[in-house]
Amino acid sequence: MSVQTRPAQSIRRITTRDIRRLKAEGRRLAMLTAYDSTMAALVERGGVDLILVGDSVGNTMLGHSSTIPVTMDAMVHHTQAVVRSTQRALVVLDLPFGTCTDPDTALRHSIRALQEAGAQAVKLEGDETAAPIVRRLTSQGIPVMAHIGLQPQLVHQLGGYPRFGKAPGQAEWLMRSALALQEAGAFAVVLECVDDAVAARITRELAIPTIGIGSGRDCDGQVLVINDLVGLSLSPPPSFAKPRAQVASIIEQCVREFVAETQATAAGAESQRQESPGHA
Repeated sequence: MSVQTRPAQSIRRITTRDIRRLKAEGRRLAMLTAYDSTMAALVERGGVDLILVGDSVGNTMLGHSSTIPVTMDAMVHHTQAVVRSTQRALVVLDLPFGTCTDPDTALRHSIRALQEAGAQAVKLEGDETAAPIVRRLTSQGIPVMAHIGLQPQLVHQLGGYPRFGKAPGQAEWLMRSALALQEAGAFAVVLECVDDAVAARITRELAIPTIGIGSGRDCDGQVLVINDLVGLSLSPPPSFAKPRAQVASIIEQCVREFVAETQATAAGAESQRQESPGHA
């Protein structure tokens, strides 16, 4: 007589519908970046709702000074690793520089993001002028997270990484952009380096969640680059990021201990060889 066992309960990924529901319920969203299998698994085990495979991979993993050199092939490669090692978090692929120049180009790359990379959504930088692109993608069933305020892909045009919302007209422009992107179908919007009061106002006005990075505590959620969170970097983190650990220092110390032990072992073996009979 065979014994029937209950099948193991499958883990369901968080969806964009869940994200909107959580805002309605007043529950804050937690989002972190990940670029490889191990970090993605650890981040998910920590309980995040969303994982962003950011084009910040250019700075954090590939040795570039900005996100500009990152290609779609690189984003697909890293996203595949993240998707393979996660089950619950919603994985968002950051569309890199040059992939959103027009609706058709953005659609082509976004299809790759979902079909080839396995992401459940894409993120794109752009103000109200990006609304037609968002509308095109969402009309084809591609969930879009918008990104306004500081847009790192415009670093050469901006001449750095300024804060937004204080200059004349900027607050109105940011609000107008957020509303236009919401109307175009975005399921959430990242607010990067936006004045705290302006970010709070946008959060109150929007029906979709805002996810802040350096934009105050009143956003519906927060996102950080994982390296900034755990101190896994050789350069200082942004002013708004407070590392919870110093992983870079720990790794360096472990390596130094390994090197010292290896050299000591080699020295000991040489000493024994010299003291053994036949080497007097």
